[in-house]
Amino acid sequence: MTAPDRRRRMSTITDVAREAGVSVATVSRALRGLDRVSPRTRERVLKVANELDYVASPTATSLASGRTQVVGVVAPFLTRWFFATLVSAIEKTLRQHDHHVLLFDLEDDTYDQRLPLSQNMLWKRVDGVITLNLPMTQDELDLVDRLGLPLVAIGTPVADRPNVRIDEAQAMRTATEHLVSLGHERIAYIGAVPSNKAHIRTPQARLDAFREVMQSHGLAEHKQWILGSDWSADSASADTHTLLASDDRPTAIAAASDEMAIGAMAAARAQGLHIPEDLSVIGIDDHALSNVLGLTTVRQDVAAQGRQAAEILLRSLGVATDGGDETEVVVPTELVIRASTAPPTAL
Repeated sequence: MTAPDRRRRMSTITDVAREAGVSVATVSRALRGLDRVSPRTRERVLKVANELDYVASPTATSLASGRTQVVGVVAPFLTRWFFATLVSAIEKTLRQHDHHVLLFDLEDDTYDQRLPLSQNMLWKRVDGVITLNLPMTQDELDLVDRLGLPLVAIGTPVADRPNVRIDEAQAMRTATEHLVSLGHERIAYIGAVPSNKAHIRTPQARLDAFREVMQSHGLAEHKQWILGSDWSADSASADTHTLLASDDRPTAIAAASDEMAIGAMAAARAQGLHIPEDLSVIGIDDHALSNVLGLTTVRQDVAAQGRQAAEILLRSLGVATDGGDETEVVVPTELVIRASTAPPTAL
């Protein structure tokens, strides 16, 4: 077969075996790096495969090895910058080691519940699982164990599994303490969710920390200033508009995410208020837009969490990475002061 002829169609493993003068089984073993193939034969097979531009079928490779080289990434929803950033970092890290992502978005029709993880999603489709801020039910854990899949959790810990996260409470303590240090006493909070929503633990941890700081400084908590806002900019904007329309309004807002903080800033400006002269706003995350909008925030390195979780999972699959041997990683946060916070002025 001449070189032009070879490129008229995709080469097969049979073509490689014929031109290398070995069996198809030997080609398969050589390309997969298995034993029982001499170095000389392996070199010849690799040379022929390269000349023929042969690419092994992922399906055939999976059947032969029992591995899919795919990792299931499971999220409660994907409409937030945080989750999209995690997925991007995970995919890029896995891709460097010839693995890829199969994404499972468990968002239901309502924000306060999610779909269950099922056997049909995972069985023979993935080699491992990474969860994104998702508490697992016992049935789901039993399923993962039954399928023999390693699991790494980002954010919300999963019992007896590796975990990569930030200290959620400390992040909100830092944000609230910053406002208090500026002299604010009338502080609202955005990002509460009902305490019985098991699949979203981060909001509760941050609200608890906010309350802890307020109490430690003897500051009153105004129930009407604790807002939910569905963790979205639009909802936070609407809720903040109502809050600021009252004569009894706060001098500062601590938002549990930058997206909600951005919504709060937009509502304040729409009502003719100046930030930070009339209202200070702080968030958590360091969203992609936070710098250009001048938002003071508590930065977390979201991409680093995705990368480290992917590396931990790859190591559990026997894939060498540049990372260490840690299985419990707490990624540090830091206060980033910009133009959205200042000492309060008299109302």
